[in-house]
Amino acid sequence: MASWNDISTELKRLEEKRDEEPAPLDKIRSKYISQLSKLRNRNVICYYSGWLQFDQSIPQHAITDDDMNGLMNAVHGLDRSKGLDLVLHTPGGDLAATEAIVNYLLSCFNNDVVAIVPQLAMSAGTMIACSCKEVIMGRQSSLGPTDPQLGGVAAGGVIEEFNRAVEDAQTRPESVPMWAQIIGKYHPTFLGDCQKAVEASRSIVGNWLRSNMLAEDEDRDHRAEQIVNKLCEHQSSGMHNRHFSYADLIDLGMHIRILEEDDALQDAVLSVHHAFMTTFQRLPAAKIIESSADRHWIIRINTN
Repeated sequence: MASWNDISTELKRLEEKRDEEPAPLDKIRSKYISQLSKLRNRNVICYYSGWLQFDQSIPQHAITDDDMNGLMNAVHGLDRSKGLDLVLHTPGGDLAATEAIVNYLLSCFNNDVVAIVPQLAMSAGTMIACSCKEVIMGRQSSLGPTDPQLGGVAAGGVIEEFNRAVEDAQTRPESVPMWAQIIGKYHPTFLGDCQKAVEASRSIVGNWLRSNMLAEDEDRDHRAEQIVNKLCEHQSSGMHNRHFSYADLIDLGMHIRILEEDDALQDAVLSVHHAFMTTFQRLPAAKIIESSADRHWIIRINTN
């Protein structure tokens, strides 16, 4: 495995030969992506956000419709019959963009998509993982709740708050003025929007699970419902940034492969991860989408 120090040492050697190697960070990422692709005999696309290194409020960190351009660039030139390993590191993002991205990748690779999560794939990133036929994770890896957020507010939390207000008002009429102030902070259609978002999230994740990851399971409907109830319900997760380990997800019934059970795969995956994290440390990039066909798409942060 190429550790942080190994990557830094290799990068230093390339920087010393900058005239010969004009883009050392790109070269290092490409090298380790290629090694992972050869090991697995599959296409690799890395879908990485730099939200841990920079201001998390920067909108380009999140999954957006613009990412489709990066993914189309990454898919170009790949042998689609080999399937796809999608290396994910993302805080999540827009639900509609996520749905479009998943539908595109599944159609390109005939549902033969495996998610690899070296560290974090949260929120809509977890939804992408649920759409794949299996997820490869290590002890350090986490997925997160998929309960939707509207304007930074948990849709499920708004619904819970409204239901609590109704119940409390029925049993304690004197509480009505207090709840009127609390509920009054939301615009008139917000509650309906929250309900629709929660229903959409549950439906999308459930359908993806049943049609791919759990397609061959006899109890797929029960398993899908169990997974959806845990991941998509605000009340179940408790907080949107909660981390679910591979053990948690196996218990739910997801198809999880443990990275530590294959030393060669663990070394290859973590080498890729360290190469990307080193890039984010040294380059003001919000997002990088890169493939084993040596095609990369980088969104830079405006530092002016």
